[in-house]
Amino acid sequence: MNERIEELLHLIEVEPDALREAEFLQAQAILDTMVGKTIASAEIEETRIVIGTSDGNKYFFYGFLGQDRKQ
Repeated sequence: MNERIEELLHLIEVEPDALREAEFLQAQAILDTMVGKTIASAEIEETRIVIGTSDGNKYFFYGFLGQDRKQ
């Protein structure tokens, strides 16, 4: 039973750098679809950034808040 629990825990572990990279690639793909659109609003929420365009669409970006970038 403990081995199965260990196996399941290993499956749900998320590598922070891999998650950041995936979010970056997704954000890049979303931004590519926004070329030529007019941004009407931008909000920073607790866990995401929300961009609204003049055509009424909303785009959600996750994974950028709370990062500590070392210089």
